[in-house]
Amino acid sequence: MSDQVELIAGGLAVDDRGQIQFCNDFDLRTIRRFYTVSNHRAEFIRAWHGHKNEMKYVYVVSGAAIVAAVKIDNWDNPGKDLEVARFVLTEKKPGVLKIPAGYANGFKTLQSDTKIMFFSTSSLEESLDDDYRFDAYYWDPWSVEER
Repeated sequence: MSDQVELIAGGLAVDDRGQIQFCNDFDLRTIRRFYTVSNHRAEFIRAWHGHKNEMKYVYVVSGAAIVAAVKIDNWDNPGKDLEVARFVLTEKKPGVLKIPAGYANGFKTLQSDTKIMFFSTSSLEESLDDDYRFDAYYWDPWSVEER
């Protein structure tokens, strides 16, 4: 299994009855729990949350978000210049972002109706013993560049 951040592509099927969002290549066998997160407003940042042992998967159920991850080099004092993997995830282009163990992750909602589902490979008890937090702007991939 890769220790790199990876987007598992999904799809969208639409017909006269409605639509189906799917990610058929996402293997749920290692998942221990899941939860959803939504913010009260757009452009709110929740970051940085890391785990040495826990792997996370991120899926945007509705809306859109910037989701970022950084491989931690030192859990007590991580480098400020570490490479940040940055993705824009949206309900309009389904996919699941794999964040391996050893990474910190965070997100910024781009729409007020954004709902994000997190899948975890650890129980809540295991996760609480493997919990590292850093300031929301410790790394700053949150700017939206006008084009």
